[in-house]
Amino acid sequence: MIMPEPRNLDKAALRGEPSYVWRDGQRRRLQMVLDAAGERIGGQLLVDGCGVGMYLHHLSPDFSPAVGLDIEFERLQEAQTLEPNVVNGVGEHLPFPSGTFDLILSHEVLEHVQDDQAAINEAVRVLKPGGRLVLFCPNRGYPFETHGIYWRGKYHFGNKFLVNYLPRRWRNKLAPHVEIYTRRDLARLFDGLPVKFITRRTVFGAYDNIIARRPKLGNALRRFLQGLEKTFFQRLGLSHFWVIEKI
Repeated sequence: MIMPEPRNLDKAALRGEPSYVWRDGQRRRLQMVLDAAGERIGGQLLVDGCGVGMYLHHLSPDFSPAVGLDIEFERLQEAQTLEPNVVNGVGEHLPFPSGTFDLILSHEVLEHVQDDQAAINEAVRVLKPGGRLVLFCPNRGYPFETHGIYWRGKYHFGNKFLVNYLPRRWRNKLAPHVEIYTRRDLARLFDGLPVKFITRRTVFGAYDNIIARRPKLGNALRRFLQGLEKTFFQRLGLSHFWVIEKI
């Protein structure tokens, strides 16, 4: 994880930090997206909350066109050095006609929007029938709050242990800048929408930072935790990984 400059801490808290580097964790999630896309490969793609464009760039060879959208104009300027088709906008008001896209990727973005219900409604609206939304967002069951906390009016960057296990009213006082989701929370956002669920599970991280510092320990931790994804303990995973199809 890249530590933001001190003057940008509040912006990082509100918007999250995009993927600036491409490592095993990103490669793994890219393959998950492609597997979820299936026969939609070759169609129209939207990366909703594309940041500096890393996922957009690596997905663009498989889709036509591949479009990125982000609220931060400065990040879009960086993204445009990789891919030309980027739009400044917000997920709650997507500037596209209904039924446009075959695949939408929302990668660790939903927790940062102002209105997550509106963002989900919009994603479903702009999908074609049979199109899919691939959604990654933070799991409340994970033992760490990865977006930092506010304490006594000051933002503290980094992983904070057990914050997500506090009663929600206490947790939200420490982390008012970012949402967190149980499986039930996510399901509620799709109530009444014309969708079916293809995949609903949680995944652990790749722990690339630990591997870079202590390779043996980091690789052992990765194998152990990713192995838990096939067990009851997958509910402790870092992120929800959901694939939702419009019907």
